[in-house]
Amino acid sequence: MSKQDRDTEQALRRLEDISPSVRLRAALGVGTAPDPRFVGKLVERCAVEPEFYVRDMLTWALTRHPSSVTLPALLHEVRSERAQARSQALHTLSKIGDRHAWPAITRALLSDADDEVARSAWRAAVVLVPEGEEHGLATVLATQLGRGERETQLSLSRALIALGEVIMPPLRAAMTDLDPLVRRHAIATERLLRNPDAGFEFAIEEAKRTVSWAGRARGDRSGVTGSVDQ
Repeated sequence: MSKQDRDTEQALRRLEDISPSVRLRAALGVGTAPDPRFVGKLVERCAVEPEFYVRDMLTWALTRHPSSVTLPALLHEVRSERAQARSQALHTLSKIGDRHAWPAITRALLSDADDEVARSAWRAAVVLVPEGEEHGLATVLATQLGRGERETQLSLSRALIALGEVIMPPLRAAMTDLDPLVRRHAIATERLLRNPDAGFEFAIEEAKRTVSWAGRARGDRSGVTGSVDQ
């Protein structure tokens, strides 16, 4: 075995070391000296790595390799049954930014039952969407309004806002949804689009008041019940 092969094998073993700091240094080393032989192991580790900062370094290491080598492995991974594998593969695709990956961003991923996967899919989608397909993407993303906790809702609002004015038709439709959580989220997103400096918390509170007043004007209490966090 050549010295290069021994070094490669040692680096691959270190990516699985029990110590997070060793795994971090190994990922840094792999990214510093890219080698196609590392790609499979990097993708494999992304699916199981428990430490966020190590996963981030694994993603960085993957971005240092040619997309012609990384894309096939990542596109296979977005169909994994393991949520972390899907999420991390989508996150890495968003960092690579190669629009050949766009067909892999399916409606199923954009509405994935796992919030982390869905959030990663939203971020990847707005990076990879081809010119002219923004409206279709906005329409799909708008179906997720009202979903999850504040962090998830903020991620969706940011993804929608990144698409620009094309989001207004689906947002206006969502503002009349029967679900008050959907209406609030749509209103808050529109507020942020118009005034990015307002902040999400302010936009949500303002949206709550708007929905509440609208509910009282209709003579019902649908705008007052529930919480945007629910």
